[in-house]
Amino acid sequence: MDTAPALRIVIVAPDTLAPDPADAQAWWEAERSRSLRIGLLEGGYNIVAVLPPDVFLPERLAQIQPDMIIVDAESQARDTLEHVVFATRDARRPIVLFTDDSDTSHVKDAIAAGVTAYVVAGLASERVKPVLDIALARFQHEEGLRRELADARTQLQDRKVVDRAKGILMSRHRCNEQDAYERLRKASMDKGLRLADVAQRVIDVADMLG
Repeated sequence: MDTAPALRIVIVAPDTLAPDPADAQAWWEAERSRSLRIGLLEGGYNIVAVLPPDVFLPERLAQIQPDMIIVDAESQARDTLEHVVFATRDARRPIVLFTDDSDTSHVKDAIAAGVTAYVVAGLASERVKPVLDIALARFQHEEGLRRELADARTQLQDRKVVDRAKGILMSRHRCNEQDAYERLRKASMDKGLRLADVAQRVIDVADMLG
């Protein structure tokens, strides 16, 4: 039995659920938005908030901390998307864009901006969950790759710092590379610091002393 908690979703959307009856386009957008929300609820998702795409969005998202953001955008989706991307720049989350804009020329820009999935209107409510499941899996995969790349860069930088510190110790103490490394390692253990942090301190002191 699956006991995993439902994903907490924030929908970013203009207020289109009570449009002007004389505005056919607004009514179409309202029906699309209603179908999307029904699909989310039927899929077991937890809609924790529906927020407007305004300047307060970053603060509201920071307070709510959703698992996923759904951008329910009308044909002028670019401004809405810019607000969302800006709001999530420091805390990345999967972003799924549902739009009635059939012009797919913006897809590449949207994906580059951080959108995990781009869905054009017409999606039946029962297909919402599979789309979001795939979007979440893709986001998690990409975040894993991003972390691996960041770790590799950190390890490379740490290695450079340690190598430089060893060179300083070898020069000052007339010792070989292994002895210099052991000095760094012992200091690291004694002080409870990362080897690279100890090495950076050695470099900082050497630079200060000239």
